[in-house]
Amino acid sequence: MACTLTPATLASLHGRAFLGQGRGWSEAEFAGLLDSPHVFVTGDARAFALGRVIADEAELLTIATDPACSRQGLGRACLAAYETQAVARGARISFLEVAADNAAARALYETAGYQEAARRAEYYRRGAYSVDALILRRDLDPSSGPDRAITPERSRKSEG
Repeated sequence: MACTLTPATLASLHGRAFLGQGRGWSEAEFAGLLDSPHVFVTGDARAFALGRVIADEAELLTIATDPACSRQGLGRACLAAYETQAVARGARISFLEVAADNAAARALYETAGYQEAARRAEYYRRGAYSVDALILRRDLDPSSGPDRAITPERSRKSEG
């Protein structure tokens, strides 16, 4: 999944993906993140993953799929592309944060081998109530290379 995404495109897609789950990230926020040499993005106009590698640690900052393109394996493909890029940049471990009530994202991460490392109680505000943030981690295998990447086609085959 090659990427020529602009901060405006990322913000628009992020807003659609997280509609009703809080505030999507702004164009300025994406532009600021992308100014860092440690930050990278994988994906296309349908789905993307934004990550950061510092030393040997990668962090998945956000991942978003256009709701019109859900259930096509794009999130899984973006996650695999993020991990491949993180390994290429020297990462040996990956971290991410997910809302405890985001069942679809949690299932994606658990299938990919992420495990809970910590919990931030009542981190996300949902109107009158709060939801915990789960910190998940996974060791990255530098020997796995690009063959580990899951394309949407391979994802559909494994789900069927």
